[in-house]
Amino acid sequence: MNPSDRPPFAAASAIPPAAEPRRQRADGAEARQQLLHAALRLFAEKGFTQTSTREIAQAAGANLAAISYYFGDKAGLYRAAFTEPMNCVGGDTALCNQPGLSLRQSLEGFINNFVAPLKQGELVQQCTRLHFREMLEPTGVWAEEIDNSIKPAHAALVSLLCRHLGLGEADDGLHRLAFSITGLALQLFVTRDVVSAIRPQLIAQPQAIATWAEQMVAYAEAMVGIEAARRSQTPVQLQAPSLAADRSAS
Repeated sequence: MNPSDRPPFAAASAIPPAAEPRRQRADGAEARQQLLHAALRLFAEKGFTQTSTREIAQAAGANLAAISYYFGDKAGLYRAAFTEPMNCVGGDTALCNQPGLSLRQSLEGFINNFVAPLKQGELVQQCTRLHFREMLEPTGVWAEEIDNSIKPAHAALVSLLCRHLGLGEADDGLHRLAFSITGLALQLFVTRDVVSAIRPQLIAQPQAIATWAEQMVAYAEAMVGIEAARRSQTPVQLQAPSLAADRSAS
C-alpha cells in the first residue's frame, strides 16, 4: 500500500482537518483540474478507502507527486473533490438579504446561486454521487460541510424570511419554511437522473435550468405568502380552473 493511501486516523475513513492551501502556479491550473476531476469520478465510484492515489494519478495522466504538490495528500484531494465543484450551492446567501431587495429579488439570488452548479452537467452528477457515498461511508468531510456551509446558508435564509415576514425571531414554522424553499432546489440534484429519464429537456441546457429556477422562485414566493397568511389567520384563496376552461382546453 502506498503510504499516502493509508487512512489518516485510526478510524478507517476519517479525514483530518484541512491544511493551509498550497500556492498554485498559474501554469498548473489545468493539471490540477484534471487531477480533481479524475479523483471526483473515482471517489464517487469507489469511495475514499478503496481509491488509491496511484490510480487517480494514472487516470489524470499525471505524476503521483502532483497530488502532493497541489493537494498535500489524498485526504486533501478528497476534500477538494467533495467541496470545490459544488462550492456555489446556496451561494453567499447573506448577499441576498439586503434591506433594499424585494422578497422576489432575495429569493432569485438564493435559488439561482443554489442551482448554478447544475449547469456543469455530468460533473455535478458525480458530485451528487460522492455526497451520497460520503453519507454512507462518512469521513468527517460531510459534517464539516454542514457546519461550514449549510448551517450559515440556512441561517441567512431564515434571517431574510424573518425580515420579509416582519418577525423578530425565527420559530419552528419559519425553519420549516426555509427547509421547504431549499428543498425546491435541492430536489433537482437528488432526482436529476429521474428527471433525465422522464423529461430530459427540463435540465438539458443551462437556459432550461434557468427557466426552472425562475419557476421555483415563484413557488417559493407563494410559499412565503401562504406562511404570512397562516400567521395572520387569513384564508388563502386558491383559484381553480373552471370546468368550462378545462373543457375548452381539451
